[in-house]
Parts: sequence; C-alpha cells; structure tokens
Amino acid sequence: MTQPNPLLAFAHPAAGAAQALPRFDAIAPEHVAPAVGELLDAARGLVDTLTEEGRPATWDDFAAPLTDGIEPLSRAWGVVGHLHSVNDIPAWREAYNALLPEVTRFYSELGQNLKLFDQYKALQASPEYPRLNAARRRIVDNEVRDFRLSGAELPEEQKPRFQAIMEELAALSAKFSENLLDATNAFAETVTDPALLSGLPEDVREAARSAAEKAGDAGWRFTLHAPSYGPVMQYADDRELRARLYRAYATRAAEFTDGANRAEWDNTPIMRRLLELRAEEARLLGYANFAELSLVPKMAESPAQVLAFLRELAAKAKPFAERDIAELREFAHAELGIANLEPWDSAYAAEKLQQARYAFSEQEVKQYFTEPAVLAGLFRVIENLFNVRVKADTAPVWHPEVRFYRLETPAGDLVGQFYLDLYARETKRGGAWMDEAITRRRIETGIQTPVAYLNCNFSGPVGGRPATFTHQEVITLFHETGHGLHHLLTRVEEPGVSGIHGVEWDAVELPSQFMENYCWEWQVVEAMTAHAETGAPLPRTLFDKMLAAKNFHSGLFTVRQLEFSLFDMLLHANFDPAGAGSVMDLLQTVRREVAVLLPPPWARFPNSFSHIFGGGYAAGYFSYKWAEVLSADAYAAFEEAGDPFDAATGRRYLDEILSVGGSRPALESFKAFRGREPRVDALLRHSGMIAA
Repeated sequence: MTQPNPLLAFAHPAAGAAQALPRFDAIAPEHVAPAVGELLDAARGLVDTLTEEGRPATWDDFAAPLTDGIEPLSRAWGVVGHLHSVNDIPAWREAYNALLPEVTRFYSELGQNLKLFDQYKALQASPEYPRLNAARRRIVDNEVRDFRLSGAELPEEQKPRFQAIMEELAALSAKFSENLLDATNAFAETVTDPALLSGLPEDVREAARSAAEKAGDAGWRFTLHAPSYGPVMQYADDRELRARLYRAYATRAAEFTDGANRAEWDNTPIMRRLLELRAEEARLLGYANFAELSLVPKMAESPAQVLAFLRELAAKAKPFAERDIAELREFAHAELGIANLEPWDSAYAAEKLQQARYAFSEQEVKQYFTEPAVLAGLFRVIENLFNVRVKADTAPVWHPEVRFYRLETPAGDLVGQFYLDLYARETKRGGAWMDEAITRRRIETGIQTPVAYLNCNFSGPVGGRPATFTHQEVITLFHETGHGLHHLLTRVEEPGVSGIHGVEWDAVELPSQFMENYCWEWQVVEAMTAHAETGAPLPRTLFDKMLAAKNFHSGLFTVRQLEFSLFDMLLHANFDPAGAGSVMDLLQTVRREVAVLLPPPWARFPNSFSHIFGGGYAAGYFSYKWAEVLSADAYAAFEEAGDPFDAATGRRYLDEILSVGGSRPALESFKAFRGREPRVDALLRHSGMIAA
C-alpha cells in the first residue's frame, strides 16, 4: 500500500488536526516534486475559480478563500526551504532547486494577475471595506500595494520579462548562498604542531582535535565555520595561523583559486547580475533605482532619508571609533609587539586589551553560560515578561540535537510552539535566524496556533560536558527568540498580518533587539549561569567587569555596521552594474568615508554578504540600525519604570507591539506603546556614545 506523501499531509491537515506538525522523520527529497506540483496545480485552479467573471469582490467570497487556498503551498514550500537551510545535503539541494523556478513563477504570476488585482481594488472601493476590521483593511491595502510592486499594472508585453527576472533573481540568490556554503566547507587548516595552539581555549582545542579525528587526520582541524574560526581569530597567539585563516575567510566565494576556492564558486558575476536584474525590475515598475522600490513597504520614505540617518549616526560614532582604533594600535604595539595592526590582529588585540583593562576574558565568562542554565534563564525571562509558560514538548525533528517546546497560558492553553536548533553543522547555512512553520489564524475548528524555527550556529557539547556559550552567543539566542516571540505571541487572526507578516522590514528587528537588553540585567544573568565545573553562578564582580566593558569598542562596531548599511543603500541607489566601477570600488569609497581599520585590497567581503545577495535585506540592511533606535527607546520605557519586568510596561509592550503583528503601521504601534515618536538618545546612551 502506498504511503501518503508527508508533505501533503502537512499542507492539508486532517479535519480537527489543524495543528499537525511537519513529519521531519518521514519527509524526504523525493516527496518534494509530487507534493509541490500537486499544490501548485490546486492553487492555480483556485485562482482561476476566484477570478471568474461575476465573482463577488467580498472578503468571504474572494479574499478569505484565496488565503485558504494558497496556504497549503506556502506551508509545504516553507518546510522544503527550511530543510534546504538546515540540511543542505546534495539530495535536498537538488530537490529544492528543481522546484524553485516553478514556485517562483507561480508567485510571480499571482502578483501580476490583473483579475486578482481588480478584485482587491474593487473590495477596497466597496461599501464593505470600511466595515472590515483593521487587520483585514490592512491586508487589502497591502495586497493592492504589493500587486503594483509585483508588476500587475505592467503592459502585457512586459509581464513575461518581469516574471523571468523574478525567477532568475530567486535562482541567483540561492546559488549565491550555496557557493558561500560550499566555499566555507571546502577549507580546513590541520595543525600538527602543538605550539601553534598557544592561546586557544581548551574546549576549542578539543573540538579541533575531534574534527581532525572525524576527518581521519592527525592533529587539530580548524575551519571557517564560526565556532572554529572565531576563537582562532580571537585567541590564537600564532599570528601566521590567524593570517592564513583570515585570508581564507575574507576571500570565500571570490575570484581567487588559491586555498579551497573553485572558479565555479565565485560570487562576483552573480552579484553583478543580481544588481542588473534588480535595477531592471525597478525601472519596469517606474522607480529610479532598486533602493526606491525596496523602501515602498518600509518605514523609511526615501534613499536620501536613509543615507542622511546613517551619515548622521556615523558623524556621532566615528570619533569614538577613531579613539577605539588608536588605543588598540597603541596597545598592540606596546604590549604585543605588533607594529602594524592588521585585520587578522584586531580581534586578538582587542581580547588582550579587554583582559588588561577589565581583568577578564570571554573564555572565563563562557564557562558560566552552560546550555541548561542559559535556556532555563531565557525561558524565565519569557515567562516573567509575557505571563506564559515554556514547556518541553515532543515532535519529529530534522536532527537529533533539535529540541521542541510549547508556550502555554497559566491555565494550560496552547499559545504556540517552537523548534530550537542550536549547533553548527556542515550541512547548515551559517548565521542565526528565525523562520515560521505555521502562522496563527482562525479556522473553522478554532485557532491555528503558530509554530516557529529558531536556528543558531553554536559549538555543541564536547567530551560529555554541556555546551558553553559566549556572552555574545547568549545575546544572539535572545535576539532570535525575540523574533520568535513576535511570531508566537500575536493575537491577530488573519495570516496576512499575523505575527511578523505585514510588519515593515525596518521595524521587524525591534522585538529581537529588545530582548538583547535582558542579557545585561544582573538578576537575569545571575539566574541563567552555572559554571561548567562547579555549577556556581557568575560572580557579581565578574559581571560588573562585563558591564564596564559592555561598550568596549562600541564605536568600532557601530561604524562597521554603518559601513555595511551605507554600502548596501548606495549599491542599490547609485551604483551602475553595467559601468566601469566594481562592487569593490564602491565598498572602498564607503570605507574611506566611515571605516577606521581598512581590510587588505584582496579581501572580498561582498562575496559573502549573504544578507543582501542571498537573503531579503537588499537596500534594507539599514533596518538593523533603525531598529536599534526603536528597540533601545522601547527598553528605556522599562528603565523609566525602574524594573525590567515591570508588569504594566510589559503588558503594554505585549499589547501594542507584539500582539498586533502587522495589523497596523509599525510607527503607530511604537507611538501607542511609547506615547511619542522614537528618539535616538537611548541608543547613544546604551552604546556609550554620549560624550560626558
């Protein structure tokens, strides 16, 4: 007897089982083509039905059935995309890439369907529209806007070209990420001389020894994945080892064929082609450049406004960055014998300076942030802030290390669930991210509760001991959890604006960055630390040193983020991909304006800038800095209340920011919470960049 396709089973939950979770223990690459093909056919058939002549342009007759009919495809394709990210083995890569053009084509066709567009415009102009609730009106408005951005008003002869652009953009973005992952995986440095390990923490050495044994090598194996690369750059006394790894990391997926790079992994032509296609897309839609097009659904009004914001912040931050780099150069020369500070020295010298100034090291701190204590502490923060309970749950997972949890009300009602995938793997894309599995919405049988994926790339347990995290990794975990809470704690019942849906891109980082503040509260840190050997909590004296060092080199960090943001915005606003200048030329121009430590000319940062070339941050990377303004100002409300867990402020934050999702403009939500427009003062104060 033929077994049912588990992807289809997830896409179409059985009656009364709307909360059915993906069967990750059963879903295989061979299920993708038949399931997605069937769902595409069904979705196209539904669109044909809903656009028949005489079909009423009402919510119940048109908008709701369209949402219901498209959701199965988005559910199934979301699982496929997720597995492509966390289990990028050849079979999953092939299955994903085989269907990517078809899925992209469908959504492109959907966005250009004039009959659908006419139905939404008719609904917007109908007597029913004012009677719709705020969430539904917001959805209708967003749909009309997005149809225009998807080329629905293009002349018929231009639509095939627009659709071809969308398909090629999707394929190139996927290829950019695959090239970067392949280039990252291909490099390894095996060290056989123990002297070269000087300075490296014991757990890093153990992980390197284990990696070498797994590869069948003698010695210690170091890679370009963050848990291996980062500690080498920060702690290895051997300058040549740092320099070799830096060169390999800085030239990933570039035109060089030394090291582990291959010509077919070079992202340089992909970047130029992506920029050409984005510029063409913008021109077709009537915009001067892709930056203008990208900002239409965002809070920011124009590229000029964004550039002015970034440059104003750079003017305030650069003096602090110049002070930071001057003292780092002086310390490196006087104390470390490094006459000329190079990029592969900066993290190492900064760690030594921080130890000298504040008398502690990140590795010392790391021993206290053991995984069980950190997770328990994180869950307490969630529970105390939002009056929910976090409990371990069970579900099929894609890897044995993945955990699964549920959020409940104090009465035991299900609020949402989330998967937690903490550790780095060679088949998992780098970085940290949150994604959705199921979106909250009202269905016939009640409420479909939301489900999220939380993904990080930390080092796992070594030698039978629990994993330990750096404080920065703890901050990363809280950040991604903030995204997850935005998705899970929504009370909106319309999927188009539920959770993170419909939230302006430059506001979506507010809840994630907000959660980072709790990593600096003593009552939180003390309760979520337990030393790996003794079980003792972090001593208050050590925390005070961490607090004193909190803004250590914040100027350097800020100008680096502004460098990325300015580069991204100028790349999509002013750069001509068909011109004589290169992407690297533009980056060097930006660096001359804001940077204080210049990488060597052979470094190829853009080739690994997956946020804007492999992800959704094109002409939107500035969102991180703008959201920092919003999140710092939001947290200041708790500071003003005198308690990071002030119940009234927490309820207001939940009610006015998290629970409303995208059902109203983000600025309205912020003002409803704060009672005023956002201000930059709290960010500058939190970053130590308000001069005494």
